[in-house]
Amino acid sequence: MSATLRFDNIGKVFPGVRALDGVSFDVHAGEVHGLMGENGAGKSTLLKILGGEYQPDSGRVLIDGNEVHFASAAASIAAGIAVIHQELQYVPDLTVAENLLLGALPSTFGWVNKREAKKHVKERLQAMGVDLDPNAKLRKLSIAQRQMVEICKALLRNARVIALDEPTSSLSHRETEVLFKLVRDLRADNRALIYISHRMDEIYELCNTCTIFRDGRKIKSHEKLADVPRETLVQEMVGREISDIYDYKPRELGPVRFSVANVEGHALNAPASFEVRRGEIVGFFGLVGAGRSELMHLVYGADKKKAGTIELDGKPIKVRSTGEAIRNGIVLCPEDRKEEGVIAMATVAENINISCRRHYLHGGFFLDRKKEAQTAERFIKLLKIKTPSRKQKIRFLSGGNQQKAILSRWLAEPDLKVVILDEPTRGIDVGAKHEIYNVIYQLAERGCAIVMISSELPEVLGVSDRIVVMRQGRIAGELPRAQANEQSVLSLALPQSDTTAKAA
Repeated sequence: MSATLRFDNIGKVFPGVRALDGVSFDVHAGEVHGLMGENGAGKSTLLKILGGEYQPDSGRVLIDGNEVHFASAAASIAAGIAVIHQELQYVPDLTVAENLLLGALPSTFGWVNKREAKKHVKERLQAMGVDLDPNAKLRKLSIAQRQMVEICKALLRNARVIALDEPTSSLSHRETEVLFKLVRDLRADNRALIYISHRMDEIYELCNTCTIFRDGRKIKSHEKLADVPRETLVQEMVGREISDIYDYKPRELGPVRFSVANVEGHALNAPASFEVRRGEIVGFFGLVGAGRSELMHLVYGADKKKAGTIELDGKPIKVRSTGEAIRNGIVLCPEDRKEEGVIAMATVAENINISCRRHYLHGGFFLDRKKEAQTAERFIKLLKIKTPSRKQKIRFLSGGNQQKAILSRWLAEPDLKVVILDEPTRGIDVGAKHEIYNVIYQLAERGCAIVMISSELPEVLGVSDRIVVMRQGRIAGELPRAQANEQSVLSLALPQSDTTAKAA
């Protein structure tokens, strides 16, 4: 039986980087084909070729045995292909319905029929089991909801070949379950699917087959994934064995370094208080919408708090803006790296140095370019950022390498006291996660107070000294590492009705 989709010896070169080198594999109808590999291995580049954003420098793409050439995304869509990228593609000031039907909005004599658009979208969303308001502006939605819009957009096109790049990276548990059902339904409907994820559980749960990438090359294709041990996949991905990805490092904790008392503000349903000691890693866990990011925005000065006090090393401080937070040694790596993290048109070096640049000024006017270059090179090497040079535009890097550059930005600050990490490993491969955890441990060893927000419960359990759990806009409780397990954390995170139902 001929493959629905075939990549035949695909090659792609960017300035200074061979992104893909002779990649070949098949995807059949009724199959979910997993793609795994470290950040920068070439997975997303391959999907952009399939989606018509890039054209291959060598090799062929074949659909049903016929060679195809996609000069644009529109050409790929017209051929029955839908690609859901890791970096979301949406128009923030349009509604859910308008985003879903973009390019195919119903019209009468050139005027968009909004009523018809809303009716059509509402019916299709209900059929898919997705709870979204067709009239809601994308700007008003959470990242998880925007992710679901992107997924639904591809499904509405009724495509034969569907590729998903880290589709659950921002989804709640319930939304993930909806997605999994959709993927299984599509497989049963004889569609050909490509599924990229760094979450091993998802790959094994959804995929029949799997291909491993490393450094732009195909390492191995597994025709029966269920027979392949997880350790084998990890070793093929990273080229070495990683026995314990978290590699937790206990350390002696100092006195309280960061104290937040009775903070009130947007999205919080009760005053919030917590503290972090010197050298301590406090994990914040909660379901999507629990208020974790919103609380950190309040203490970081990104949002205005209505009440509450903040102390640093026992002394009250004012944090009315992000600038004041940074000057006090408090930094935040945001969840949404695309909108709140990277400066897409700037270089890797500029993105790393943008905060600490004030320390490289002579006489307040003259910038020490040599120091900037040294700082960028140091952190590119330390965090193993895959880039041809520090002068490369950051938008050309993979999502995981962009995340490392944002982390480098704050590591370059000379007097760090408090580091807030919001989903620091979202969309990042297992090898890079291991490296980032080691950086977090090193910061803790230096005496920094670390706050780490994560939606991945194994990560929170694996890295944290103590876990604070939020539920519905309030702190529901906290657990020391020795008492924390999946059941105890989830019992605090789930609404009471859900907890009761789960127990029943």
